Parts: sequence; structure tokens; C-alpha cells
Amino acid sequence: MRIALDAMGGDFAPDPNIYGAIDAVAQVDDLHVILVGDPAVLEPKLEEALQQRDGIDRTRLSIVEADGVVGMDEKPTVALRAKPNCSIARCWQLMAAKEAEAVVSAGNTGAVVAAGLRTRLFLKGVKRPGIAVTLPNLKGHSVMIDVGANPACRPEHLFQYAVMGRIFAREILGIDSPRIGLLNIGSEEGKGNDLYRGAHQMIAESPLKDSYIGNVEGRGVYQGEADVLICEGFTGNVVLKVSEGMAEFLMKTVSKSMLSALDVEREKAGQVLNQLSQTYRYQESGGAPLLGIDGSCIICHGSSDADSIRNALKMAMKLQAHQINAQIVEQLAEAAAVAASE
Repeated sequence: MRIALDAMGGDFAPDPNIYGAIDAVAQVDDLHVILVGDPAVLEPKLEEALQQRDGIDRTRLSIVEADGVVGMDEKPTVALRAKPNCSIARCWQLMAAKEAEAVVSAGNTGAVVAAGLRTRLFLKGVKRPGIAVTLPNLKGHSVMIDVGANPACRPEHLFQYAVMGRIFAREILGIDSPRIGLLNIGSEEGKGNDLYRGAHQMIAESPLKDSYIGNVEGRGVYQGEADVLICEGFTGNVVLKVSEGMAEFLMKTVSKSMLSALDVEREKAGQVLNQLSQTYRYQESGGAPLLGIDGSCIICHGSSDADSIRNALKMAMKLQAHQINAQIVEQLAEAAAVAASE
């Protein structure tokens, strides 16, 4: 599998991307990583990194030139117009040309999504792709979709997210019969605005009805009330960012209180707890997939390290191995056929 890696994207690029790519290639035999970025920067760093690793097949690591990078503080649409051949745009161009089967980036999330939407590489039947993020809860894990790709939704988009999220929960999270919940301001039927009331009716009357548990309030997200949480991108992004901030706040508060009562080396213990917090958030899964596109795209945290990048590359391969896209197309077609016959 050939994966285009935005080697210039991320807070600490390109080093974590280079070392993550090398580690992934070392662990997976049929992986080829295309490092996309400035060759003048990447080539010497890649050679230096390879000297620190034994037995790496250099032929499975290549470099494709790109002109510039979208900074974390840049407005995505403006930056992409000014830099049409920047690293993330070139990654999507490679996938559109079938020279890569997946895209991985720790760069500006808005730019990753915007560059992808420009290619119109949507799966058949998909109206809007959505970012799916894995969240921990008291019962295990759940998936929430969308967390930022599509803030202006219609009920049909939320229904499609339910289809895609259910497949992801079953195939990637290993949940045999995923329960679908609509993230809403109340659990009672009829709650929410026109978008959520329309989505509720559409899902409840669809082939997903046996898996649908109805509306789920925000307090139920981490209680594990649903395995698949559906919302539009604005709400999902707010929930995600609040969750990250709350996790950091609680970790620091709890660690401060705990360490003050223990006879331990506080600085060292505090570093361990902070690393645990970071790991729990994003390193294990590597990143969040943008579901609904013809190919695979994994969006990584901006502060991703080499382990995160390696895991993101492996996640892209896992999505392909489980034929996520083929299942999405098949189930959306079945749902459309049922709706047409009614």
C-alpha cells in the first residue's frame, strides 16, 4: 500500500513524520511511504534517520516535492489558493492520480479537509465526508462523527454519518452490534432543532432502526450510552476540544492533589501523568479518519510524535484491510433502495 505522508505538516515537522514513516515501514512489509515536502529539507534528514536504523528497505521510502506548507495559524482556503502545490495539496493530488491510496497529515486540519474536498474524491452515494474520532468511555470506546469536516449539515448527512460510524465501530473498534445515538440537547423524542429532529426521524425509519437508541445528551458521551455518536461538525468539534481541555485540566488537578499527599519525586511523576494524558487522547490510534472519501485520510494531532505518525499510517492500512469504503458504498446503496421502495 502506498501512503502519501504530509512530511511538512505538524508542530514539530518534519522529524516525527520521518521517524514515524521509518518505524511503520520497519513493522509492515507491504507499506510504501511517500514523504511529501521540500526535498532539500527531507533528503538529508531521511538519510540521517536511516543511519540510526538497521535493515530498513530504503526503496519503500520515497520523496515527492511540494511547494510550501499550510501553517497552523493560516486560514485554509486562503492558504490553499496561495499555495496550490503545498505539501497537503500534493498529497491529495497523488491520491487523486492513484499514485497513493491514502493520505496522512498532522498539519492544519482545516487545510487537510479543504484540500480533500477540492478533489471531490467522494465515495459513491456520499454527500459529505465526516471526521470520525475515537473516544474513551466507562464501557470501552465509542466513535463520534463529525468533529469538524461539515459544520453545515442536512438530516441526510447525519444519517450517512450513522451508516459510516456504525461500520467503523464494528470493524475497527470491534463492537459486534454498535448502538447509534444522536448527540442532542435532550434524550426525549422531538428534542433539538430542525436538523436533529429530521435526522432522528430519518435514522429511526431506516435500516439502522434496530441499532438506533435515539437521542443522547452530552453527559452520556463518556458514560458509554452509545457506541456511535452522531452530530454535525460544529457541535462535534466543540465537544472534542472541550473534552481535550477537560482531560488536561483534570489530569493536572488530580496529579497536583495526589502528589502533594505522596512522598514522590513530583516533577518526574507529573511528567509521567502528563504523558499518560497525551497518550490516552491521540497517540494510540494515531489520528482520526475522514470517512466517506475514495481512499483513506488520517488526520493526526498537530503535536503528534513518531509513534502517532506510525500508528496513523497503520490505521490507514487497517481501514483498507477491513474494506471500510466498500461497506459504506454497499450500505448506502441498500438504504437508498429501501427509501425508494417506500
